[in-house]
Amino acid sequence: MKRILVTGGAGFIGSNFTRYMLQKYPDYEVVVYDKLTYAGNLDNLRDLANNPRYAFVQGDIADAESVDSVMQGHRIDTIVNFAAETHVDRSLLEPGSFIMTDVYGTYILLEAAKKYGVERYHQVSTDEVYGAVEEGASCETDPLETRSPYSASKAGGDLMVHAYYVSFGVPATITRGANNIGPYQYPEKVVPLFVTNAIDNLPLPVYGDGLQVRDYQYVLDHCEGIDVVLHRGVPGEIYNLGTGGGMRNIDMAHMILDLLDRPYSLIQHVQDRPGHDRRYCLNCAKVMALGWKPRHTCPEALEKTVRWYVENEWWWRKIKSGERWQTYYARNYAGRERRS
Repeated sequence: MKRILVTGGAGFIGSNFTRYMLQKYPDYEVVVYDKLTYAGNLDNLRDLANNPRYAFVQGDIADAESVDSVMQGHRIDTIVNFAAETHVDRSLLEPGSFIMTDVYGTYILLEAAKKYGVERYHQVSTDEVYGAVEEGASCETDPLETRSPYSASKAGGDLMVHAYYVSFGVPATITRGANNIGPYQYPEKVVPLFVTNAIDNLPLPVYGDGLQVRDYQYVLDHCEGIDVVLHRGVPGEIYNLGTGGGMRNIDMAHMILDLLDRPYSLIQHVQDRPGHDRRYCLNCAKVMALGWKPRHTCPEALEKTVRWYVENEWWWRKIKSGERWQTYYARNYAGRERRS
């Protein structure tokens, strides 16, 4: 395992994983393959530009010819697939693109993995495929209860990965992660949105009553977990990655405002989104048996994330001032003022 293709590596988690792997393994080479959609950003990898063990290739995982070219050209022996359309809100507006990337794109990568006999194919998935968990915690053997086009498309990709392991012997593993937060997360996602809005004294749009519970996991903890599964995980198996804790969204908003010394009056309750899951929680005993455990609690992850956005306005301010981001924000939140 020496030449790793990180698809979606210019995005949030993928860029953090690329940096982590290059720092940890001095004999590994990492090729980032990314379509550079709205969330793909070469600024996320700017500090790696002169690293001789890093290369970037722009391409779409749903383009078989392009995937074939990068596999051959860089003699790839391992694929880690982060490439996905990931935002539930966007999936409600544009579900077709999620099916194309998250399902068909996964199929194209699996075909490449089979053709070139990779040492490992790893699929990065999400806890959202389990659906809402009112009590207890989701285990890897639980049924999938998808409730949004996003979670359905990710579940479809997971099932395709399992099928290629069973049918063709592709040495594949899957991780299902909790909500990641940390450096370089595109600011339409809830935590960076709330942090950057609060910095500018803008409203924090809280869906519904804000009592939805999420396990906010620090992104580098997630990267370490993927690394452990990549090297120690059993092909054909699924592993959950999270803190095992949780935080209500309204409490997350309060904590952000406290850390930034902003008033709670900035909270603006808006109409909830359709099919909004009330609670996620993961049982992570299986991956912990491989030697992994999270280094941060939810509050610690949140505090560290807030600090990064305060210190890195250069990164997020030009995104939020762009027409593409503003168009999406207006489209998603217009007319959603909560009615009594």
